[in-house]
Amino acid sequence: MAAAEPLSQPAGVVGSYDTALCILPPKHLWASINQLRMIYDKAYETWPPHINLVYPFVGVGSLPSASDSIISRLRTWDGGDKLSINLSEADVFSHRHGNTIFICDKDADRASALEALRTAVLEALGQPSDSYQMHLTVGQSEQLNSSPHKFLLEKAKLLPTLEWKVDKLYILVRERTHSGTKASSQMKIWGTIDLASLLLSRTEKPLSFHESMKVAISADAHVHATMRGGSPSRLPYVFSSTANKWVLYQAGTDLTRRESALKSLTIASYNVLAEFDYPPSHARYPTLIQNILDESALADVLFLQEVTDDFLSFLCKDPQVGEHYPFVSGGPPDQADIGPLPSHLNVVVLSKWSFSWDCFSFRDLHKCSLLMQFDDIGKNNGDSFLPAILFNIHLTCGFKDTSIPKKKHELHSILSYLSENYPQNPWILAGDFNITTSAHTIETALKKKAISWQAVSDLESLDSILTEAGLVDSWVSARVQYGDSSDPEYLNEAFEGEQGATFDPIINKLAANNVQSEFNDRPQRYDRILVKGQDLFTITGFNMFGQKTHMLEDDPQANNDDGYSKNQALDVSQGSDHWGIRCSLQMTTDAPDQPSSNTDKLSVPVEPKVAPAALSDTSELRSSLSNRSIMPSEEDIAKRETAFSSLKEIMEGMYADQNGPGKSAFVVVPVGSYGLGVWTPTSDIDCLCIGPNSSETFFRLATQHLRRAVGEGVRILRRVNARSGTMLELEIGSVKIDLQYCPATRIAETFPYSMSLPSTDPIFQLRMETLAKLKPVRDLYYLRRTVPDHVAFKTAHRLVKCWAKQRGIYAAKFGYLGGIHLSILLACVCKSLSYSGISISAPTIVTTFFSHYASFDWKTRVVFDPFFHKRLRYVRTTREPMAILGYHGPNLNTAHTASLPSVRAISDEFKRADALLSQEGMTWSRFLGEGLDAVDFLTAYKSYIKISVLFWGASLAKRVSFVGWLESRCVNLLVDINRRLPNVHARVWPAPFIDQDASEEDTDYRGYYLIGLDDWKSPGGGSMTKDDKKIAIGSLQTALQRFESQIRDDEKYFDSKVSWMSTEVVKTSELRTLRLDTRECGEYTIGDDESDDEDEEDDALDEAEDSSDEKAIGNSKSRRKSPISLPTRPAYTGKFRSSADVMNRLRWDHDKDSSDYIVGYEDRFLGVKERALDLWKAEQTDEEFIPQHRIMYFKRKSDGEVVWDRKERIDEIFKSGVTSLKPEQENHP
Repeated sequence: MAAAEPLSQPAGVVGSYDTALCILPPKHLWASINQLRMIYDKAYETWPPHINLVYPFVGVGSLPSASDSIISRLRTWDGGDKLSINLSEADVFSHRHGNTIFICDKDADRASALEALRTAVLEALGQPSDSYQMHLTVGQSEQLNSSPHKFLLEKAKLLPTLEWKVDKLYILVRERTHSGTKASSQMKIWGTIDLASLLLSRTEKPLSFHESMKVAISADAHVHATMRGGSPSRLPYVFSSTANKWVLYQAGTDLTRRESALKSLTIASYNVLAEFDYPPSHARYPTLIQNILDESALADVLFLQEVTDDFLSFLCKDPQVGEHYPFVSGGPPDQADIGPLPSHLNVVVLSKWSFSWDCFSFRDLHKCSLLMQFDDIGKNNGDSFLPAILFNIHLTCGFKDTSIPKKKHELHSILSYLSENYPQNPWILAGDFNITTSAHTIETALKKKAISWQAVSDLESLDSILTEAGLVDSWVSARVQYGDSSDPEYLNEAFEGEQGATFDPIINKLAANNVQSEFNDRPQRYDRILVKGQDLFTITGFNMFGQKTHMLEDDPQANNDDGYSKNQALDVSQGSDHWGIRCSLQMTTDAPDQPSSNTDKLSVPVEPKVAPAALSDTSELRSSLSNRSIMPSEEDIAKRETAFSSLKEIMEGMYADQNGPGKSAFVVVPVGSYGLGVWTPTSDIDCLCIGPNSSETFFRLATQHLRRAVGEGVRILRRVNARSGTMLELEIGSVKIDLQYCPATRIAETFPYSMSLPSTDPIFQLRMETLAKLKPVRDLYYLRRTVPDHVAFKTAHRLVKCWAKQRGIYAAKFGYLGGIHLSILLACVCKSLSYSGISISAPTIVTTFFSHYASFDWKTRVVFDPFFHKRLRYVRTTREPMAILGYHGPNLNTAHTASLPSVRAISDEFKRADALLSQEGMTWSRFLGEGLDAVDFLTAYKSYIKISVLFWGASLAKRVSFVGWLESRCVNLLVDINRRLPNVHARVWPAPFIDQDASEEDTDYRGYYLIGLDDWKSPGGGSMTKDDKKIAIGSLQTALQRFESQIRDDEKYFDSKVSWMSTEVVKTSELRTLRLDTRECGEYTIGDDESDDEDEEDDALDEAEDSSDEKAIGNSKSRRKSPISLPTRPAYTGKFRSSADVMNRLRWDHDKDSSDYIVGYEDRFLGVKERALDLWKAEQTDEEFIPQHRIMYFKRKSDGEVVWDRKERIDEIFKSGVTSLKPEQENHP
């Protein structure tokens, strides 16, 4: 064909950037290319996917004439039926400001045909032909040799081939818009030239390309139009064994269709950590696959974040992954007909069952969330079915003033979309929320001015946004209800907000390498699974996975410049810088028709009281405690760690020497305040050993080995044999340790797993005394497993304990609060707040604590943990003025020593504290400084009961025993006074006073216990008449005389030769010469023991009743003594049989008539009482249950003879004790 003659008149000047002549692919080919252009092409909003023929083109006014000229010229061009395009190659243009990545057709014949078309068009416009590289732009990059550039080029290469026959030329015009000061433009269709008919088609007005592509949700997010107000439309990929490749799932062909309705659903989420260096290393991939397929990770639905093209291709090739998760939201990008994922960091869903899904994109298009639903997982709402909506979330990372508001906007966009479109549907939101949780990180960033207060406020508001949306954090819910034993070893050194961390630079090397700033190197709980729809979903479990380390495989494609693998420095890895998380849900499609638990009626709801601004700073709270020497120093921590390690080494060495290798296990466990982590610098360490030997054998061997360690700074201060069992008081270095023992072979063998077993497990079918010894450690482990933020709990515990001591209400033996009580009270508040979705900090815990218990009805209500006592069977008796229920048996009420006067004092102090914390401008220093201390107590009342205690004997142990006995009887005195004078409030100060001139050198002891007496009122509340007051004074004197008789008549503790006590009523003015006794007790000497009898520990059926509740959670002694002695055996030989043995013999021996015997027992308030043996209640749950260690004697009715006496060690039933020393003829007449 002859060359066309040039136009005599040009159709218009070529040079306008407002118009273009283009080739556009058919719209059904746009999706794959646009998902990349949307993210990487700066011109995405302006241009459709296109191949420019002429750009710049002619002016808008010249478009009609130019179109006519082009059509006229094309009538002489015969290439229209041969023009086709096949975009199968990727390449790059480099220019001054960066690079353009594009796809193109490098076939010579097709390129020549396109070149001929372009030449003909230019001739029609009177323009000479120039060099031309046909291309369709994918995106731009900055540095040619950078990894981001290479990854984008790789994505372009992975695009499926775009092939079509060119049948039209598109004429585009630019339409400019202005919004305020911001201008934008968009290329729109002005007209098309049909290459077959060579006709021009004009539009009435320029048409946009993107109107059907997306619908705005807000300024920050959009979803596809097919989703808007309806269901997600996209389907997952499945592997076709027939085609031997991944194909789009066809609805209605579910190969794994469920035959019955689901009863449970398991959701897992895992940020797999993208590779950011090109070429990507595969070294971690096998480890990631192992983690995903681990038993602890397998789920029904798996959400993955930071998935790259390379990793997804690797994942889809694993047959085990495909077997467990047949359905994947995205197929392998390296399969020719699938193509790349949109971003470098993508979210992907793997599932056991088919689902529908769609993308939810934010303003930052590199971050995308994915929402999905199943057709048959949801709830019935009348005649309609509401499917559950699941969201795979990956919020913006970073801890800056710019990134924190982004997270807030993204979260708000998601929740707004769900609330608008699925308001009644159940929701599950899972993934990487990237919310900084460590209080240390936040405080440090503020101090360094790395973030603003506004950013902190935005960060703190995120939890509130989630809670207000009705979302429940599955980690919090599961931990509070069922416990979590996966806390790291460094928990005692952690900060608030670090418990449950899924990003842990302390343990995880990959996380440590990815820390972005020096103050962000703390553990963070980034990953979460949130659930809304408690009428469908019940959270039944939560766990983490991916914490195991694996050897990295050598990856030759990932080398540094020096030729060595990047991963050689990290030859052992966890797989990702995040731990994976998994949540188990129980499902019911209809509203449950079950009766509510009785705990719902018995428990008192905890209403949060957020700490005001002046009290909200946790660091100020901790500083106030530090100023009062409440917070342990680094030296204190190191000393106790060394002391406990030394003791553990000695005890375990002793056990190995005695039993040899391969024998039953032996464990050494810290309990009390040290075990719970709430100890103070004055606390000792309470320690429990659990093993297979008898107590007698253990303490014999322990004494020998501890004495041998004297060169290592170990001293045995003394051995105490009491009803609660034998205890050794030790000193290692300068640290005091109380050592107890529990013989329980199976518990030791399965420790610590056994601590998480329910009480109904057969392993706990043990004697009551054994259960009593195990109670402290079982309670301890339960608290540590279930308190959501242990660090905040510890800080709050220390503050409340400091306050209680200062206010004179921290002493359980006087009927006040002890460590176990504070722990239970605080745990109930912490768990309730967390379960309600409240973000707990130490200040909020404390303010809520005092607010809750200030209004608590102690007379009628019971304090208990509703998450532990799901079916509360406890029946409170009228003899219990306060009920604070513990966790494990044998006894439930830990406040057994409380009296009406002590409960009133505790209640008054709670109200006073709450009022103080409600004052405007209150600070923690003022709160702790404005308190009633011992000095104030001396002037707080007009009259006092003064109990004088004198001891002039040489035995320190006897003195301590005598004083301790008297202190324990003070509760009886308070009860008696309240019974006789109910309108007179008596309050005892729980520590002795001494004369001002008393000194450490005094050989005789003289101390005073004071009970303050409120103004005396008549029963009607008015002032007493003289006669009434005379009667009241008489009643008071009677109570004091009775108390004196109780103390003096007890020959076990009171010896008139070396001790004396008396009571009197005094005025305030008579106490001016007294001060609180802060002296050390002195030193014990060899042979100076307070024990009664080594065998008496066999009678301890309820050690928690007296002292081990204190050991359970943290009421450690602050004063200890020095060197020791061994106990002396009683005069008789053999074992004195216990009351339990005698009772069983009398009940079950056919030669004995149980109805002929009476049980004499000690009532805590009324002294010795008697009850027929047949009426004795042995079940703990019985309202009339009395612990057997209170049994004093058994007596025969018929002749009045005492057949067993604890005090006298008489036993006529088994002939043990002193009875065994009688002449043979007396024992056997």
